Amino acid sequence: MISKKHITDRFISYVTIDTESDPASQTTPSTKKQWDLANKLVEELKAIGLSDVTIDENAYIMATLPSNIDQEVPTIGFISHFDTSPDFTGANVKPQIVENYDGKDIILSEAENIVLSPDYFEDLQQYKGQTLITTDGTTLLGADDKAGITEIVTAMEYLIQHPEIKHGKIRIGFTPDEEIGRGAHKFDVPKFGADWAYTMDGSQIGELEYENFNAAGAVVTVKGKIVHPGYAKGKMINSMYIAQDYIDALPKKETPEHTSGREGFYHLHTIKGDVEETKLYYIIRDHDKEKFEERKAFMLQMAQTINSKYNNEPITIDINDQYYNMREKVEPVMHIVDIAEEAMKSLNITPLIKPIRGGTDGSQLSFKGLPCPNIFAGGHNFHGRYEYVPVESMIKAVEVIVRIAELTASKKVK
Repeated sequence: MISKKHITDRFISYVTIDTESDPASQTTPSTKKQWDLANKLVEELKAIGLSDVTIDENAYIMATLPSNIDQEVPTIGFISHFDTSPDFTGANVKPQIVENYDGKDIILSEAENIVLSPDYFEDLQQYKGQTLITTDGTTLLGADDKAGITEIVTAMEYLIQHPEIKHGKIRIGFTPDEEIGRGAHKFDVPKFGADWAYTMDGSQIGELEYENFNAAGAVVTVKGKIVHPGYAKGKMINSMYIAQDYIDALPKKETPEHTSGREGFYHLHTIKGDVEETKLYYIIRDHDKEKFEERKAFMLQMAQTINSKYNNEPITIDINDQYYNMREKVEPVMHIVDIAEEAMKSLNITPLIKPIRGGTDGSQLSFKGLPCPNIFAGGHNFHGRYEYVPVESMIKAVEVIVRIAELTASKKVK
């Protein structure tokens, strides 16, 4: 039985270390502070008894739990990331523990009147009576994905302490910079040496995912011309107005706040501008590859349409693909999803198999030759002040990892 205090203490020891990544940085990891947790994890993995514990010059961590059976079985892996999102501050995280949650509002910050309410976040109701870890309302929590790291470390520790549970060779990996789309960029798949792996990076208990968005980033640059406003007639070209025309040209209902399931979107997440130049930063998402390509083409087409109204063609667009839907790489080896599903059912967890409205390290790793479905880590409301994680969900995730290891060793799979 996993101790609630033990797993809580481990999780809090991770989230109180600031590991926010930085998309503007060109280094790996993108922030020096990610090394603080990375180095701590290396020492902890050695302390619990794992072998082949390594950390490379880019802070990628790998370690091995050797097989304890005679027959040859597949080597499996479990992977999580230790950076947190730059969408909201991860500095000075002060977790709050809510024991025996009563199903009512949780005051995160009385001084600032910040409330985590089931009236708005309905998922809270399913955790009534459980122990929740929340923020204090001023930072994110970091359950994405320090809950996953907590679960993997705790599962490996549990397997070491319980040699009667038979398993094959298990590899674990922890990565930097997943939140800025680079978590798998420098992941050495041959060195990892697993036949397949699972990222522990999903949300609510039961999630099991092997589909994700196809993703691209787009920078729309609009050039204008600054002239003294008192003498600007016929001369000034205000880039911000042209940028607004471009924004209005994209479908209003095909945005994150109006889509769900497998529906794709255009998301304008940042604007930087003045009269002389405006930049629009978009992400483009769609589960369907053909529709994904159509979205990119449509953005280029709208730029041409607006440019045709001006002599100087003020709009240019730079579009770069970020990752692709891992479904095409996982479906040929669906037994790896089946094992995870069987593990959950054997623990009385209802599998929630659905597409990810986002991406994980697993999507890029799958295209690098390591098929890698995603399993729940337990947290909710990632990347913001309302983030929380039920301790019981983390414990269940540990049990799923252990059960997957056990099932893989008992089946004749390749």
